[in-house]
Amino acid sequence: MIIRKRLAAGVGALLAALTAGLAFPAGAVAGEPTGEDAPKVNLVLDVSGSMRARDIDGGSRMAAAKQAFNEVLDATPEEVELGIRTLGADYAGDDRRTGCKDTAQLYPVGPLDRTEAKAAVATLAPTGWTPIGPALLKAADDLDGGSGSKRIVLISDGEDTCAPLDPCEVAREIAAKGIGLTIDTLGLVPNAKMRQQLSCIAEATGGTYTSVEHTDELTDRVNQLVGRAAEPVVTPVATVGADTCAKAPVLKSGLYTDREEFGQQRWYRVDVLPGQELRASVSVAADRAVAPSYGVMLRAVTVHGREIVRGEAADNGRTDVISTGLRYPKAEREDADAGKPAAETVCLQVAHSFSAASGVKTTPGLPLELTVDVVDGPDRADDVASFGLGRGWWLLGVLVLAGFLGGLVWGWLSRWRVAVWRTN
Repeated sequence: MIIRKRLAAGVGALLAALTAGLAFPAGAVAGEPTGEDAPKVNLVLDVSGSMRARDIDGGSRMAAAKQAFNEVLDATPEEVELGIRTLGADYAGDDRRTGCKDTAQLYPVGPLDRTEAKAAVATLAPTGWTPIGPALLKAADDLDGGSGSKRIVLISDGEDTCAPLDPCEVAREIAAKGIGLTIDTLGLVPNAKMRQQLSCIAEATGGTYTSVEHTDELTDRVNQLVGRAAEPVVTPVATVGADTCAKAPVLKSGLYTDREEFGQQRWYRVDVLPGQELRASVSVAADRAVAPSYGVMLRAVTVHGREIVRGEAADNGRTDVISTGLRYPKAEREDADAGKPAAETVCLQVAHSFSAASGVKTTPGLPLELTVDVVDGPDRADDVASFGLGRGWWLLGVLVLAGFLGGLVWGWLSRWRVAVWRTN
């Protein structure tokens, strides 16, 4: 059994494209790089009244955003389809209902006409409210369809002003659709409350949060995020585990995402032939406030319920992502020449002990990432099953013997030194 822990940043990749019962694409292999459609990026810019503040390199926040956008548009890779959406750009009144609908697509997502896009950006002036939640919902719709990578880059200088539509909950709902959309956020001259909200939005979809206080920082970071969209990525396949092994989906080697509610367990099935080894790992992320002290367990059991091997990990709240893994080598059959060997169906059970903090929504469930790999097994299947020591048993024996002999020698020397001290 091997237990592997991965840091939250690794998950972050964690956690892009989360769940929802999507079927496998015809002819696709889980976890393979996809690039059938052009990558899409939707830049979402806060144009609320607070963007007038002149605290970025001696100029206004709006001026810094415009300069950054112009440079980003010049550097956008040809293969990336880019769009620009605004929030708070049109309504300057006091009616909250109207102000919270103030989001519009300034430039449609598609092949980029740099001149036209720059002309559209030049017309912007700080105006109204900060409807981040409604803008994210619309921005996700702008990117709907296609199998290429999808990314929203949100740039804001303040927290949402349209509660109770919590933008963090909106991000979780977007992630739960399983459309492979990542939201990255950038905070201009952030305060603690804004930083917390924008971080939550990014973490819910496996994105990143960046604090920005200078124009060149904004330009560099947006360029990085737009350029990242053009890079080949491994897209996790959304799947839905069952509450029993008998109903569980059969998985092949690949990377999968699902969601698991509090107090719930998920089951999946994997077929393993004699002479093969099953390697599996799972990560569960706390994308909302949870109680401290939690754990995750991954078990491999037979279809009859007998446990084969398990992996467990626990934490006391120092990280938002917890991971574990296991390995199961299936021995070769002695009668290997007697026809084609039958595969063994191994049931994988994922369970966690996260509990929601008071007042926190429990749905959708926590994001889960499962990696399955079925490879050719070792020469001797019992090697890797021997407490993870493999052929290291002889080394362990040597170390134990050396420790025993060292203890005897040290004890003898100590007694001798005491005897000499007493004599003198």
